[in-house]
Amino acid sequence: MEAANLSVAAAGVALTLGPEACSSSPSPGKVVGSTPGGAALPRREPPVSVFLVLVVTLLVLLIAATFLWNLLVLVTILRVRAFHRVPHNLVASTAVSDVLVAALVMPLSLVSELSDARRWRLGRSLCHVWTSFDVLCCTASIWNVAAVALDRYWTITRHLQYTPRTRSRASALMIALTWALSALIALAPLLFGWGEAYDAELQRCQVSQEPSYAVFSTCGAFYLPLGVVLFVYWKIYKAAKFRFGRGRRAVLPLPATVQVREAPHEAEMVFTVRRPTVAFQVGGDSWREQKEKRAALMVGILIGVFVLCWIPFFLTELISPLCACSLPPIWKSVFLWLGYSNSFFNPLIYTAFNKNYNNAFKNLFTKQR
Repeated sequence: MEAANLSVAAAGVALTLGPEACSSSPSPGKVVGSTPGGAALPRREPPVSVFLVLVVTLLVLLIAATFLWNLLVLVTILRVRAFHRVPHNLVASTAVSDVLVAALVMPLSLVSELSDARRWRLGRSLCHVWTSFDVLCCTASIWNVAAVALDRYWTITRHLQYTPRTRSRASALMIALTWALSALIALAPLLFGWGEAYDAELQRCQVSQEPSYAVFSTCGAFYLPLGVVLFVYWKIYKAAKFRFGRGRRAVLPLPATVQVREAPHEAEMVFTVRRPTVAFQVGGDSWREQKEKRAALMVGILIGVFVLCWIPFFLTELISPLCACSLPPIWKSVFLWLGYSNSFFNPLIYTAFNKNYNNAFKNLFTKQR
């Protein structure tokens, strides 16, 4: 009888507390303790750390700065007629890709980072849109850097054959190929069933991890343009060093006054060449040399920043699917956002080495006022 009463009492307690209370291990976020009277206590959420707040603030500022700075470059190129030519159309193409990275890719990536266990809660369709734009815009940004390097290489090494008309056609072709190749790499999983970006069970959204696609996408989006820019900059360095060295050897020291005499037994004609005239000619060559050195330095810094920002991410993207291994999620996030930051540095490098952009910015804000 007492056993029956105990069974009834236990059943009544179970009905009162619900099925969660009868579980031997409470589910996360539900019940973790009880009061002396037996009432369940909800688990307290861990406090948000100061470090997390600082990181999120930094990423939000990075997104805003990337978007606004590239948008400013685009508006300046559109408003200033002198910029409607090469190489500013290549800069504009790079700015378009970087604006799209800041507007469509980075915000959704931040939402994914802040979700619990980095779960994707926005559905399969939006996952495909996000991953496609991620690959499209980042690949286009990388190939635009290669196009800028190629344009500078041809300008320095083939300045006679590389006429403005040829340069315009070449830049238009490079821009078209850049976006076509980027679209092919981005849409290949959707068009050819090359892996799946969304995992409904794990609520995970990432670029297809199919090993064959990983090799194709990383080579087409990074390693091929990396080889192009490294080869091009090596040729730019050699050509610039040869031209500048030859220019310096061609300038001979002259005395303060040089007199040239004709027909010593006839009436003398004396031509006097003073140093200021020679200095003017040398100054013209020096100005051109400084301009080409500045352009070569700009391309070098652009390539260097591009390599430092993207090579950690693409190394892990190539190695992880092939060896079936994985980095800790925190390092994946660091490498991904380091790659995104390249879209912030690109317009800074362009404008820092071109005074015309700085003057155009000043005129733009002055007119707005």
